Amino acid sequence: MRRPSLQTLIALILTAAWGLSLGVAHLRGDIPFIDGAEATLTNLRNTLGGNRQPPDLVTIVAIDDETSRVAGRYPLPRATLAKIIDAIGVLGPKAVALDVLLIDPGDEAGDAALEQSLRRTKVVLAAAGIFPESRQRVADDSKEPLARVPSALQFLEPQPRFANAASYGVVNVQTDKTGTPRFVPMLFRSGERIAPSFSLRVVSAATGEQTTVISDRIKIGDHSVLTDTGYLMPLSFYGPRGTIRTISASEALNGQLPETAIRDHIVVIGATVTGGGDVFPTPFDPVLPGVEVISTSITHLIAGDGLVRDRNVRFIDLYFAVGLPLVVVGLLSWRRSTIGLIMVLGVILIWLAVNVSAFKQGIWLSAALPIAATVPPALLFGAAQLWLDRRRATRFAEQSELLQRIQAPGLAEYLARDPDFLAVPVHQEAAAVFIDINGFTGLSEAIGPAAVRELLNGFYNLVDEEVTACGGAITSFMGDGAMILFGLPQPTPDDPVHAAHCCVRLADRMRGWLASLPQGVASRIGFKIGAHFGTIVASRLGAGDRQQITATGDTVNVASRLMEVAAGNRADIAISDDLLLAAGRASAPFKEGRLEGPIETAVRGRTGSLTIWLWRSR
Repeated sequence: MRRPSLQTLIALILTAAWGLSLGVAHLRGDIPFIDGAEATLTNLRNTLGGNRQPPDLVTIVAIDDETSRVAGRYPLPRATLAKIIDAIGVLGPKAVALDVLLIDPGDEAGDAALEQSLRRTKVVLAAAGIFPESRQRVADDSKEPLARVPSALQFLEPQPRFANAASYGVVNVQTDKTGTPRFVPMLFRSGERIAPSFSLRVVSAATGEQTTVISDRIKIGDHSVLTDTGYLMPLSFYGPRGTIRTISASEALNGQLPETAIRDHIVVIGATVTGGGDVFPTPFDPVLPGVEVISTSITHLIAGDGLVRDRNVRFIDLYFAVGLPLVVVGLLSWRRSTIGLIMVLGVILIWLAVNVSAFKQGIWLSAALPIAATVPPALLFGAAQLWLDRRRATRFAEQSELLQRIQAPGLAEYLARDPDFLAVPVHQEAAAVFIDINGFTGLSEAIGPAAVRELLNGFYNLVDEEVTACGGAITSFMGDGAMILFGLPQPTPDDPVHAAHCCVRLADRMRGWLASLPQGVASRIGFKIGAHFGTIVASRLGAGDRQQITATGDTVNVASRLMEVAAGNRADIAISDDLLLAAGRASAPFKEGRLEGPIETAVRGRTGSLTIWLWRSR
């Protein structure tokens, strides 16, 4: 397997493992480190959904500032509470929910009056649980459903005389890190004791139906309420305070309650008085009264219009936590380009659309979980790819530099830009120049390999410098000689002139180099140069794993043979008449020495004669 594929496979496996671990933890309950993000995103989705009109099921009778002024104080005297309950009771409500804790005894007359009112009307009282933390979190990993309900240290229950006159339920709600009520637990436990919630008790009293606990839901008669882990019912607020119809309790004391708002409704009595402290921040109102939070949960239980977040929804969250990061990382590995980023953005937008649409339909899919599952792997994978790309770029730069050393610079640049350069042979005009050291074979036998290597290095450096300066391309070094082309990678009209310049410069440099060698070495060697201009076939020769860019054809063969002509005539350079004509016989390079010709000469391996010119240094 290729390394990029293996790296991608490892990244996808790690990404899936990360998403799966988060998803499994999410199945057991909320994850603390993403709870705050989920709260913020849930508030945002609530706000995007806007206000909703609640079903006409619940009426709030608020103990507000006006009520406390009429009663003379707050908290209200028990006798005053009794009057309010009696005024409501005569109008025929389905049930009355008193969201007021009656845990301490009051004056006897007031308590007696309240007890009698409770016996005359179907009233549900509020109890409260004391928890070790302000937020009631389900932390038990037991598979027994009832073991996962919020566990209180103790319950604060109404006075026995009131508890005997009415039923009661626990009124606590569960908030998130922002303090927003996010769930209403349907059940609470304290030790071995299980107690129903205030909202559940109110709905049971109003409908006259028994409640049944099932593994993932609460049944009220034939009506099922899907619940989250630990029998938590998610809340979906309708709007700011007053969205659920609210009437001042002072109207009950003044005998002005509207019958249409009370009859056949559930009436919730609770405090909205300034400074009462029972308020919560919500997406629509920073100080929503607690009595409206409770009224919202009661409405959800009856109407079934709350959010659905049960085990099935959490499984969908798990699938998104695994699937979304896999798709994103897969796309990043497949197309690391603008198209790939656009595709990733498209996938994320599709997921967002699905998430928001589901929320509007009452299905609470987690938004923070897929984000937490996707962002770290995507960032780490992207950073790893950038690091690997940087390493590849460094390696390619090193290879390019090495290629420049091995291959002619112009040819290396063309190969880098066009990998198919000369994959198909090309016929074109070019000048071919050959240079060779005379007597090198005998010398190398005498001076040994180390000295030979040093000698050849000096020769190669000399040839490379002069050819590069003249714009030629060394297609190969052949032992003690070199083949040079002018016309690769692209032919130009000046190729013959540049070849002529190169021949003369090579001759001058070779004379200077030979003069710098020890006398015993310099006296045994010389040099010869042959040059010709004509049509060549430029191509790659060799198998697919090892190829060499070179030129073939009669022009190349003639240039090579002209070195023998130069050596036979004791000249520095043998130049074909074709090259001299193309460069111009009055060409400046040849004015620096003696140019002799034209001479008709035979070339080994070629029929007929060839017109050449000989050049000797002055």
